[in-house]
Amino acid sequence: MAGIDVERVRRETAGVGRVVHLNNAGAALQPRVVVDAVVEHLRLEEEIGGYEAADARAGRIERTYDALARLVGAGREDVAVVESATRAWDMAFHALPWAAGDRILTARAEYASNAIAYLQTARRHGVRVEVVPDDADGQLDVDALRAMIDERVRLIAVTHVPTQGGLVNPAAEIGRVAREAGVVYLLDACQSVGQLPLDVSEIGCDLLTAPGRKFLRGPRGTGFLYCSPRIREQLQPPFLDLHAATWTSADDYEVRADARRFESWEGNCAARIGLGVAAEYALALGPDAIGERVTRLGAALRARLRTLPGVRVHDRGARQCALVTFTVEGRDSEDVARALRDSGINVSVSLAEYARWDLGPRGLASVVRASPHYYNTEAELDRLVEAVPAPAGSSGRC
Repeated sequence: MAGIDVERVRRETAGVGRVVHLNNAGAALQPRVVVDAVVEHLRLEEEIGGYEAADARAGRIERTYDALARLVGAGREDVAVVESATRAWDMAFHALPWAAGDRILTARAEYASNAIAYLQTARRHGVRVEVVPDDADGQLDVDALRAMIDERVRLIAVTHVPTQGGLVNPAAEIGRVAREAGVVYLLDACQSVGQLPLDVSEIGCDLLTAPGRKFLRGPRGTGFLYCSPRIREQLQPPFLDLHAATWTSADDYEVRADARRFESWEGNCAARIGLGVAAEYALALGPDAIGERVTRLGAALRARLRTLPGVRVHDRGARQCALVTFTVEGRDSEDVARALRDSGINVSVSLAEYARWDLGPRGLASVVRASPHYYNTEAELDRLVEAVPAPAGSSGRC
């Protein structure tokens, strides 16, 4: 497997000259080719009009579907492009038919937005939300999941890589359980698309959602949904318009057959083109090469942080990725992140309310999150470690 030419991708990323960007789990620095594609289309809209620019670049917009399909091992007709991962996930989740007594099985590491949607559906429809226990490594316990399956389980919904740590949940093993039971499987790939190689046929998921802005390095305000043809006709999108459906007679309509039934007619064409360019950029580098490098950088950062007195690393899982979370004894995570930003290093903070089923039981009010990408360097990891504030009450780092 060929490696990544780090110097080349850094030359193609303007931001690396200004900041040590270790917040790729929030929003990555876009490569220049993505920004150029977005700006070029906006200029065309400025010059000839929005509808006319969309017509002129229709082929370029369609390439986005091809690139995203290749990225996750799907067919282009199985992909919908929407304005965010949240929109994609909500369109998939709320398209399912619910009845009182249905069960949703999910993981401890679930993100707040997903959990809120589960609880809202429980209130509306009398659905039961049940959290599958973790195994000894801190990932979803696949044996426990299998034991919880019965005829009332409507959905298995799991976040592949949680926002609050480096854990990689066993997506393919979960998929095998779902297929054996004939249960719909929704995978939130918000933090794994663009970071780890993914193939929906190997994972066995029916639905997969992801954003453009994170490890895929696309524009903000973009996301996509994969929907398997196996279940598409069973799903009724919660919102339809003249793009998602056809008004066939005065009192009837027909929903389109492909995954674009989850889209709306209006969209940001420039951003959609940029999303496709970002996917093509990742494909050109190679998802396997990207996954190898980011995983190695994550492990290297954990090892460095563990050498610091008063610093605790909190990542769990038999398999770990490029999200690295830690705390500094006696210091608020927001204060640590602020000190790092003052040193020119971008990180983020995950709060307990983002992941109450996970961080709360572990006694963590918040964690600092650093998330390197393939364009980051070992020297930048060293800069972060050197800039981490000393524990409260200490005389400083030796």
